[in-house]
Amino acid sequence: MHTIVLSDMHLSEAAALDAKRPLWMAYKHRAHFIDEDFARLLAHFDQHVDGPIELVLNGDIFDFDNVTQLPDEPERPVHWLARLRGLASEEWMSNFKMRCIIADHATWFAALEWFIDRGHHVVFVIGNHDAELYWPSVQQQVREALNVVTADLVRFCDWFYLSAGDTYISHGHQYDPNCSSKDPLHPLIDVHGRPRVRIPFGDLAGRYMLNGMGYFNPNATENYIMTGREYVRFFFRYMLRTQPLLIWSWFWSAVATLFISMRDHLRPPLRDPLHVEEDVAVIAEHANATPSMVRQLAALCVPPAATRPLRVVRELWLDRGFLFLAMLFAAWQIVLHVNIALPISPLWVFAAAAVLIPPYIIYSASVKPTVFDTPLLSEHRAELIAQITGAKNVVFGHTHQPADRDVGPVRLVNGGFWSAAFTAPDCTERIGTQTFVWLQPTPAGDRVARLYEWQPGGDAPQPYLVEEADQVTASGLSVETPSMAPPA
Repeated sequence: MHTIVLSDMHLSEAAALDAKRPLWMAYKHRAHFIDEDFARLLAHFDQHVDGPIELVLNGDIFDFDNVTQLPDEPERPVHWLARLRGLASEEWMSNFKMRCIIADHATWFAALEWFIDRGHHVVFVIGNHDAELYWPSVQQQVREALNVVTADLVRFCDWFYLSAGDTYISHGHQYDPNCSSKDPLHPLIDVHGRPRVRIPFGDLAGRYMLNGMGYFNPNATENYIMTGREYVRFFFRYMLRTQPLLIWSWFWSAVATLFISMRDHLRPPLRDPLHVEEDVAVIAEHANATPSMVRQLAALCVPPAATRPLRVVRELWLDRGFLFLAMLFAAWQIVLHVNIALPISPLWVFAAAAVLIPPYIIYSASVKPTVFDTPLLSEHRAELIAQITGAKNVVFGHTHQPADRDVGPVRLVNGGFWSAAFTAPDCTERIGTQTFVWLQPTPAGDRVARLYEWQPGGDAPQPYLVEEADQVTASGLSVETPSMAPPA
């Protein structure tokens, strides 16, 4: 069986052009939609590959965190934070956001509907940005948009899927502390008496911070992870006139993100003890696994970043913000105490602050971002996945970094991403290309996983060769990139 694995499309609502802020969320304009390329890819494989094709949409296909529309007639009162940054993850909220995505991506859904009508199968593996696909009603909405009557043609997997017994497919966010779910078996929590999906810290930061700073593209880490100097340069170039109070927007958004992250992390999962085994059995059935595999793979997931609050504070830059305020307070106190014995001008506070700035700069430079600071697949984790599942291939997404290398006993292939990402808010210079994984049968009877790209506007896939510098195993040793056969 041929299996095609795509991830990280980040389909969201279409942003309207703002005459006063033409670059605000420009990456969400319809001109940058990937729907047509997706339709051409499906048509190509339907024409050139014999037999039913298994299409695995490996997480972050939809981006619920990036939808900021509000319903005209909400089922319940909308919180002030939701009015500013987008709805939370209650079931009715997730259903509304899914309707927005379906309405703005008619071409994408029409292409997938046609592909299914041709006799092919589709598997959705849930990622961190589309965690709200957990709701059965949201899944049903997707099936209805695809005009699917038989549930077997479109299945939804909680966080992993075993393809043909030889390939473990997961979005990979469960091995990233910033984006992992605390309890992948039971992702719901109770907030103010109503269930909602527990959203990881990293996604809350995108939802409550980046949605309010629309010049930063949350789908490209280069756009929002910078040094202090780069942030200053970015502010004066793009935001001084249209968002002069950026520091205030960042500060209260970061505080809100910290509060919600810790609050939701401390809430126990919603689970019925009488149905725990049934829940595990359902996850196993959807993923082509056994219940014991599900429990063992759940034990491999890393603890979320919220278990280490200081890490969250540093990632939000709140440590440097509070330290700067403390530095100014200390400088003022020094001047006040000196003034008791020797009357001096209040302007001396600047001299006192200047003395404290060097240690502040040294500390700030020592704090490094933790986004993808460790590989998703270590050799130890690869060995355990191989023992648990019997897989010889592991396919991830999430990092937006294509990869093709051996890690321990398995072949790791990261499918990269499809969402439009650019080097700057003007969206003129694109980052990366549209890559995917193709699992192809061989004459020996097994399958080989290979990395391909689909150039924007292209009409056929091409082998994607990962740069030699990127071919690094978990142990830090370079490995040789194998040659890739041309498309069949």
